[in-house]
Amino acid sequence: MKEQTWKLDSRTLRQIQDVLYEICGIYLTDTRQTMIQNRINALQKESICHNIKTLDDLLLLVKTNTQIRQAFINNFTTNKTDLFREAYHFNDMLNRTLIPLLRSNSMVKIFCSASSSGEEPYSIAATCLYAKTLYNSSSPIKIIATDIDTGMLELAKKGEYLLDSRLNKIPDWVEIDKYFDILKTLPQGVLSLRVKSILKSMVTFQQLNLFNKSYPFSANEFDMVFCRNVLIYFKPKDQENILAKLHNVLKLGGTLYLGHSEDILGLGTYFERLGNKIFVKNSETTISML
Repeated sequence: MKEQTWKLDSRTLRQIQDVLYEICGIYLTDTRQTMIQNRINALQKESICHNIKTLDDLLLLVKTNTQIRQAFINNFTTNKTDLFREAYHFNDMLNRTLIPLLRSNSMVKIFCSASSSGEEPYSIAATCLYAKTLYNSSSPIKIIATDIDTGMLELAKKGEYLLDSRLNKIPDWVEIDKYFDILKTLPQGVLSLRVKSILKSMVTFQQLNLFNKSYPFSANEFDMVFCRNVLIYFKPKDQENILAKLHNVLKLGGTLYLGHSEDILGLGTYFERLGNKIFVKNSETTISML
């Protein structure tokens, strides 16, 4: 007998929206109903959900079963990323933020707050490694990369990617075989890559929900914070709360990098704008939750 598909109606749509917002802050409007149905269809096919009969049963288990809750979250996260995406931020690292840190041989600590499948933190690591050679530095580099999606974190730790240079323009200074093992060359010149151990050793992956009330970091801990292309999934008030927490863990004079369609909203007095979604912390004030 064919298993019945979980079909959304107005009641279950609202319940899914509410539960998703409650547990991780992701806000999906009614216009995303088709996407929500597609994500629910994908979730139903997972082995962990095979014995769940109805959407009501699912939503109850999301609240009471840790594994079901994580599967639910993983299915509703959006993971679009590339190596050296929005390359102007890596150029800014090379030409501005890293220079005083590396020339003083200081520890460099970076928080990549929505690391997805890992391309972003490994791009950060490669940039730091190249800059260390460029500036003849012995600075230790530590990158903390977090994501809410456990499936993405596992992919990130594995560090295997496809690179299509026709679609993904990487900076001229990047020597691919210096940072990645080339596993094979596919048709149209697409490269199958695996991150070298020297980059992996610089990155620590851990799970973090940006919607949490607090983060497991100290005040003024990081020289740089990357929070790119994730704030768009939150309500404006929640975006500001996330930005406040990121401000607090960033050092005075440290740099916050946001995605191309994101902004610091009402926190403008706490940062200097440099353009290209680059913001420098200029206030020692600890910002409270808004």
